[in-house]
Amino acid sequence: MWTVKYKPRRLSEVADQREAKDKLLRWLKAWKPGEKAALLYGPPGNGKTCTVEALAAEMGLELLEMNASDVRTRERVERVIGRAIKMASLLGAKGKIILIDEVDGLGAADDRGGIRAVMKIIRESAFPVVLTANDPWDRKLYEVRRMCQMIPFKRVPVRDIVKRLDQICRMEGVRADFNVLHMIATRNKGDVRGAILDLETVAQGKIRVTLEDLDVLGDRERETDIFRVLSSIFKSTSALSAKLSIDEVDMNPDEVFWWVEENIPNEYENPEDLARAYEALAKADIFRSRVVKRQNWRMLGYMIDLMTAGVSQAKEKPYRKFTRYQRPKRLRFFSETIVERKSLREVLSRLASCLHCSTRKVKTEFLPFLRYIIRQKPDFAEKLASALNLEEDEIDILRVFYN
Repeated sequence: MWTVKYKPRRLSEVADQREAKDKLLRWLKAWKPGEKAALLYGPPGNGKTCTVEALAAEMGLELLEMNASDVRTRERVERVIGRAIKMASLLGAKGKIILIDEVDGLGAADDRGGIRAVMKIIRESAFPVVLTANDPWDRKLYEVRRMCQMIPFKRVPVRDIVKRLDQICRMEGVRADFNVLHMIATRNKGDVRGAILDLETVAQGKIRVTLEDLDVLGDRERETDIFRVLSSIFKSTSALSAKLSIDEVDMNPDEVFWWVEENIPNEYENPEDLARAYEALAKADIFRSRVVKRQNWRMLGYMIDLMTAGVSQAKEKPYRKFTRYQRPKRLRFFSETIVERKSLREVLSRLASCLHCSTRKVKTEFLPFLRYIIRQKPDFAEKLASALNLEEDEIDILRVFYN
């Protein structure tokens, strides 16, 4: 891909970011074991990762890179990078740089101590540690921020993106007018990687790119909402454009999955299109379950591909109509019952403690039986409430919830 083929090899080749590059270079030259890590933060695609890679190559340092979104648990973080923080380079390099990419993809509790493992690496590493994040102000990163020197990366100006796109066109033998390159750069709003991906999409197999060729990109606008993401998935004829659209909404992939599932019948009318779309979504659901049950986060990429590009390519041709997309019933149910579900979890926890089993077993095996007795014998409900110190409304939750 052109994003890899034309990746910067030296700091001077990284578009814009002069202040950030200077701060990173000064930090690296002054760094000593036990001192703060560097946390590079800013919007996606503005050069955080490639800056570190270019810096390591330019200074003759071995780069040990780990993506925190793929390696999420404490055990895996330590297995991938733990030993290397004290061992000398085996490649004859002058030293090392430890890069932990997308650290905001970790969760202090949900990812089983991944955050704590990163903090341990910062404290104990014999080599400089660099972190990257799109959103460093997340509450879960509070303690990590205190151990880092913050280095902001701003959005790259349009003129610098146009310059980079023009260089790539010259090297690829592609002719593109200034208006075309300016339109691609403007659409991506400071995202150099996204702009290069768009250029590659429209330039494949061509020696000249015109404004008409940009129609294949669909309505890719950075920081768009879920409705525009759905429009990009359902209306676009480009699999790549549909896939990249999910990056433009601040939403968990699981939640996007339910939005897509809810709105397939609202968009697609042809029964064959519907069947192909649901088949792609069903396969995405298989990979989604593997992520949840096996904690195999590498499956997340396949899930995203199938629920975006797979659903997008299910149609024979785009539907030229306005579609009013609906909020998923599942999410509406969860938001409307959040208080009741919290109370139910507390009641199930007390029952599990008394019955010496898991809350899952209480819910699946004991709860139907208990609900039946409560309905048939009101006095049993009073005894149960007294034994578990439950309020009357909590007994009511047992009686009606999941009916």
